[in-house]
Order: sequence, then structure tokens, then C-alpha cells
Amino acid sequence: MRIRLLDICHGRSGDKGDTANVGIIARKEAYYPILEKYVTVDVVQKHFAGAVKGKVERFELPNLWALNFLLHHALGGGGTKSLMNDAQGKTFAAALLKLEIDVDEEITL
Repeated sequence: MRIRLLDICHGRSGDKGDTANVGIIARKEAYYPILEKYVTVDVVQKHFAGAVKGKVERFELPNLWALNFLLHHALGGGGTKSLMNDAQGKTFAAALLKLEIDVDEEITL
């Protein structure tokens, strides 16, 4: 079964220099294991191919039902150096929420 992250979580993003910081938070506790299992570093790196020039790091926050990703070298040098439209990384969460993932059929939403 294929689902959009937007259907099971919300997100927020910002910047730290040239690194975009993206958090996604499950809408229900039952959705957190889906995020944990299917939204991997590799999946996120592939989703942002071409936009993120460095590594992707993932941090798990199970008490918040959330994952936090650091997308290194994603902002063209950062807010004060970049000529990018979104030098502060504010749109990365919206872009990640458009990601569709394939999940096991027995998962109910």
C-alpha cells in the first residue's frame, strides 16, 4: 500500500547555517512506528537528490513520535551567503511531506 507522509504526520523545518533541519511528527502514536520503519536516511536522501549535496542524518524522538533530519549542504551556504529562494530551509518539511512510501498491507490508517 502507498501512503503520503502528509496523511500520517506534520512537519516543520528551518536552518542552521548550510544545514536544513526537518522534523516530522506522527499525528497519532500508532503512526510513529511507520515513520521509524519506512522513513530512512536512504529514502530521504533519494527524495532530496540534487537539492542536498551532503549527508543526511536521522534522529529518533519516540517520546514526541517524531523524527528529525539534518540535511547537510542543502542551503547554498546558508541564509547570509546563499542566493537560493529558500536559504533558511522553510520549505523542506512541506517537500518531505509530499513523499509517498510503500508500507505493509496490514497497516491501517
